[in-house]
Amino acid sequence: RLGTGVIATALKRGTARQEHVAAAIASMLQLNGKASEIMLRHPVHACTDITGFGLVGHAREMAAASHVTIDINIAQIEFLPGALEYSAQGALAGGLKNNREYFSCAVEYAGPVAPEVDNLLYDPQTSGGLFISAAAESAERLAEELRAAGLPARIVGEVRTRGPKPLAVC
Repeated sequence: RLGTGVIATALKRGTARQEHVAAAIASMLQLNGKASEIMLRHPVHACTDITGFGLVGHAREMAAASHVTIDINIAQIEFLPGALEYSAQGALAGGLKNNREYFSCAVEYAGPVAPEVDNLLYDPQTSGGLFISAAAESAERLAEELRAAGLPARIVGEVRTRGPKPLAVC
């Protein structure tokens, strides 16, 4: 789930609710070791963790290096409790603004995206989860195995032949 950066910024401003901070801390304490062990049992093409460059930055790096376009389905992205609220209030870390400035040229939008949602695509994460590109025929099995191990897992998009930009948000 995305949103550790905006929640940390809201905390610094004294506006974050304790339950939102607790959820962000729990997310940051979730290590990627178990997920990587499970991932290695499946046909995986690429993987990165989502940290300081945010989802867009890390996905762009993966897509650019692989000469493909990654379609990100915005409806499948999950956010930490309170993240959308703090994003809408403007609790945006400096890193988020830098990420947007640097990476937005690599993103094609299929339609309008609410500003508070768009912010979170660029939000720098602390100790974020893994962004895994797995073979299409095994992606759901991988996600199911991750969920069975108590790890949050969602299929948030797909890889296709390179289009005009490395990322497409739909």
